[in-house]
Amino acid sequence: MMTRQGGHNVQTRRSLITSAAAFAACTSLTAPMAALARPHHHAAPARHEAESQDENGADGVSMASPANTPLGPVDTLARWAYIFDYTTGAVLMDKASNERMPPSSLTKMMTAYIVFAMLASGRLRLDQQLPVSEKAWRTQGSKMFVPLGQTVSVEDLIQGMVIQSGNDACIVLAEGVAGSEERFVALMNEEASKIGLTNSHFMNVTGLPSEGHYMSAHDVAMVAGHLIRDYPQYYHFFGEPEFTFNKIRQGNRNVLVAKGLADGLKTGHTDAGGFGLCASADRNGNRIIMVINGTSSSNERAHEGERLFAWAFANFENVTLFRRGQLVDQAPVWMGEHSTVSLVAPSDITMTLPLGWQQRSQVSVDYASPIMAPVVQGQSYGALVFSTPGMPDTRLPLEAGETVAKLGIVGRAMARLGHGPAN
Repeated sequence: MMTRQGGHNVQTRRSLITSAAAFAACTSLTAPMAALARPHHHAAPARHEAESQDENGADGVSMASPANTPLGPVDTLARWAYIFDYTTGAVLMDKASNERMPPSSLTKMMTAYIVFAMLASGRLRLDQQLPVSEKAWRTQGSKMFVPLGQTVSVEDLIQGMVIQSGNDACIVLAEGVAGSEERFVALMNEEASKIGLTNSHFMNVTGLPSEGHYMSAHDVAMVAGHLIRDYPQYYHFFGEPEFTFNKIRQGNRNVLVAKGLADGLKTGHTDAGGFGLCASADRNGNRIIMVINGTSSSNERAHEGERLFAWAFANFENVTLFRRGQLVDQAPVWMGEHSTVSLVAPSDITMTLPLGWQQRSQVSVDYASPIMAPVVQGQSYGALVFSTPGMPDTRLPLEAGETVAKLGIVGRAMARLGHGPAN
């Protein structure tokens, strides 16, 4: 029961949904669920914790051990792993995701981010020709084989960078945009800070081994998310199956793209970091972003990437609990012209949940009761609390669906005498 004791508000938790049947009723009706008196306990919030000399052949570095997931520990051969839902931000897998690691060619995602920013701002054009310096031509590792002393279009260079993983293409782009690789790297580090990368520092544009050059799996995933969100018009480059330049045809190194399982992004390899992969795909409106690194071979990277990608899509779904404006509950109002006010969802409330969550989860409302008049429509007066085993409680704000004015002097006097509004 919700009561006002001694003139003070009482914090109230009402359980709305405790079973699959109740949830089905909730999503099909615009009325709130009948409240069930039930104790609730908060769960502690969870903390979320270059290229290459060659993309083939390395000493084994993978460490088979479990990763943390909402479903419990899941074994993976990747030394570092991070999987999250792009729409909701829900973390589906985490293994040492905030640990600094050699990112190898995954670095090129950040290089591409800067190039895309220049294109979007008009400071660079896809058909613009950039000169090939001797430094670019001599750069070791994977190549698109740019011709010394000639020019190459920005569009070709982007394809050479993200499809063929060309280190030489990265240098040509960096020098063309910023005048030197060093100045371009400064842009990368500056932008990394702006977009919230907390465990990344760049020393070059390629990911070739260099002291002080590192990223975390979490940060790689964040760059992927920003590429998709901020520059969708250029994201398609990561998903092209092959590219031919200088009469040399090379396929996309991302096996998940080659198999049609992902629509981007990138692979990488160094001896220190092992074989890494960042991939994303949208299936039925559900986009997943995955990062793994530290596998022992290109085959292991491919198999582990495909396995974990399939696991993520098979075990989780995005569920809209309430639509924007949908009535969630009726809260009592003290000294108001109406005795209750509707609490509604301010926007669609969508969550990424394990399959079968209906049998294990609770949806509750939490607010100070009664709400003191006047009540302002659109103002936050409580929260929806979602609880399911293996995941921290999620609190989402609820707002008043209408304005409730404060009673006049006579009305307030009658309310104190127990003769408040009957509605």
